[in-house]
Amino acid sequence: MRVILAPDKFKGSLSAPEAARHLAAGLRSANPALDLELVPLGDGGEGTVDAATAAGFTRITTTVEGPTGRPVEADFAVRGATAVIEMAAASGLHVLDGGTPAPLTASSFGTGQLVRAALDAGCTEIVLGVGGSACTDGGAGMLAALGAKLLDGKDRPVPRGGGALAAVSRIVLETLDPRLAGTRFTLASDVDNPLLGPDGTAAVFGPQKGATRHQVEQLESALERYFRVLSNELGMHSVDASNQPGSGAAGGVGFAALAVLNAERRPGINVVMELTALEQRLPGAAIVVTGEGSLDHQSLRGKAPVGVAAAAELAGVRTLAVCGRTTLDDSTLRGAGFDRTFALTDLEPDTARCMSHAGELLEQIGATIGMELAAARKEETSLV
Repeated sequence: MRVILAPDKFKGSLSAPEAARHLAAGLRSANPALDLELVPLGDGGEGTVDAATAAGFTRITTTVEGPTGRPVEADFAVRGATAVIEMAAASGLHVLDGGTPAPLTASSFGTGQLVRAALDAGCTEIVLGVGGSACTDGGAGMLAALGAKLLDGKDRPVPRGGGALAAVSRIVLETLDPRLAGTRFTLASDVDNPLLGPDGTAAVFGPQKGATRHQVEQLESALERYFRVLSNELGMHSVDASNQPGSGAAGGVGFAALAVLNAERRPGINVVMELTALEQRLPGAAIVVTGEGSLDHQSLRGKAPVGVAAAAELAGVRTLAVCGRTTLDDSTLRGAGFDRTFALTDLEPDTARCMSHAGELLEQIGATIGMELAAARKEETSLV
């Protein structure tokens, strides 16, 4: 009996590969005969590089500029001519210096440095996963790292960060790394917000990055100026990109990727399932077990477990979900494609203890699933 284990991370507790290993340990303890395939996933944000390396990509570590300028070590993954870059590793909230938000000054420069490192590694196809960013700079930092020049009215370089874009008067793109022209970019993102306006990146995501109401207004105004200056260079292509779903992803890095790097936006889980060849693995499996730390209404908007369930349904394979907790009722969970859902909080109601003992609890759930599969197989055999 073949079982596929395809969880996403349990944020704050376990990476996706760790979650898959704990589930596997529990299943094997109860049913050693199972044929287990571990396919840890991500949705384009944190954990995407882990998913790629688990699928056979090579992890490369390099030092880049963090969101506030402090050097950080960031990983990306390479297989052949394809690179997988996780923006959060270089420009994410979790690598902020001291964990202190910097809504006006945080930059995507380090993400651009990761792109350059991928180009240096000979890559001509780059997947850019953009979840978990700390900046709202419209991707200006990323473009600067790739050779663009952002200048003020006196032809001086504009400082890093979204707030400084209020002073930009000219953007020179002729100095961009020439290798970009021969590189295909995929923007892995589930965010469908535009760059500007009430549904734009500053208004919707700025407060999550520590911006006050006044700072949101500053960022919106600065991004609008940046957009207009860039449109002087790119014309209607820039205007079209600013309104495309996903241009507001990662503080506007989505806009820079779409407008300047000519990226194609795709749902993160679809990209990761392709990288891991999950859909090709599904036919003939008895079940697939997926999950993440919290199954909630956000999960229904294209997060990894729901994407897995949809792919499994097409292959005629049942899906079980495991999670730290869920805020969804049984009917909604079944509607999302999960035959059954197991929550760690059902075993340990104390949230703090649940998070600190997530691996042990996942093994208990894995053992339960393993025993139920053994019982089902025994019943099938007796009927024959």
